[in-house]
Amino acid sequence: MRQSPRPVKNTPAIPYGRQSISSSDIKSVVSVLKSKWLTQGPAIPEFEATLASFCGAKFAVAVSSGTAALHLACRAAGLSRGDEAITTPLSFVATSNSVLFTGARPVFVDIDPNTLNIDAAEIERRITGKTKVILPVHFGGYSVNLKEISRIAKKRNLIVIEDGCHALGGRYKIDSKWYRVGSCSHSKACVFSFHPVKTMTTGEGGAITTNDESFYKMLVLLRTHGITKDPQKFQNPDMAFWYENHSKQVSPWYYEMQELGFNYRITDFQAALGLSQLHRVESWIKRRTKIAAFYDRAFAKLPGIVLRKNFPDSKPAHHIYILQLTSQARLSRVKLFAELLRRGIIPQVHYIPIHRQPYYQKLGYRKGDFPEVEKYYDQALTLPLFPAMKDSEVRYVVQTVLALLGR
Repeated sequence: MRQSPRPVKNTPAIPYGRQSISSSDIKSVVSVLKSKWLTQGPAIPEFEATLASFCGAKFAVAVSSGTAALHLACRAAGLSRGDEAITTPLSFVATSNSVLFTGARPVFVDIDPNTLNIDAAEIERRITGKTKVILPVHFGGYSVNLKEISRIAKKRNLIVIEDGCHALGGRYKIDSKWYRVGSCSHSKACVFSFHPVKTMTTGEGGAITTNDESFYKMLVLLRTHGITKDPQKFQNPDMAFWYENHSKQVSPWYYEMQELGFNYRITDFQAALGLSQLHRVESWIKRRTKIAAFYDRAFAKLPGIVLRKNFPDSKPAHHIYILQLTSQARLSRVKLFAELLRRGIIPQVHYIPIHRQPYYQKLGYRKGDFPEVEKYYDQALTLPLFPAMKDSEVRYVVQTVLALLGR
């Protein structure tokens, strides 16, 4: 084995992902903190309008987390007890949990080992009379096969909700035309996360984009306890209105709870951070793409290593960079993980298959149900990749991996 390079003395460890915060971000947040509005103020609709425009969608609804966004999208889609939603076992648990929150049941479809996304060819086989939603995940920032998924959905009268939590800034091509993830050109809605390791951050936060106005209005209603202050929607006129000189007046304090909603609001200072960050997403995607390409070239000939394929009809957001270590690799996944930690590199594994979690085993899922994702999990390791990585850090990661896995 080659001698592994040593990290520079007193150099901080390199995590798999990290946010980038600039002086302009801080200035934007401080400006809101000094204003009259901390929440439910003007920064939120401004952020939403800018995000919708960036994605190419008509509407965006900002919320407190990606999980909240998934939950609201599932609720607005009408999922309830007795329904089913088809999704992938290769995601964070929030994806399928959001189906469970509604009382519906997640139905998993195995991944395509070439793309690591849900195997679109298998989706139709899992559709039943209870299926209402298809919930595909753009895993790692790589676009799913929306052309096939949207075809199936239209044929079977199903709703498509994209989990784009990894994929803000990504693009995909259908019939010679490029679309942004989040444009909802082939879905009812798309969900994003603004956790610090994602493409951009609001600290914690999330959003849903859509082109359907009625869906949008339901999202807005559910985000704030199911409460409306719109006089045109009031259902109890005897309580909502009063008369003065034969003129109907709205009681200024009046509101109505019309749905069982949630407090999933985002704050104005989070929205200000998001708005500031959104202007740099394009440059961050370019940086992520450059690092991923450098890794690809460096690791292409490593024995026993499988790299994720990039397809010509997709321009990934490159949320994470994954190595798959086969039995021919010099080290096992667990040994490589430990050696990288010893050398100041903090890897990760994305993800433990959802159906292997104890809670989901209570629902009847078992080991062996989805062999492709289980095989992937046994081999997968995520390397550091984030826009603020220095070139020296990227080179150090490459040199370390080559020294540990090279012959």
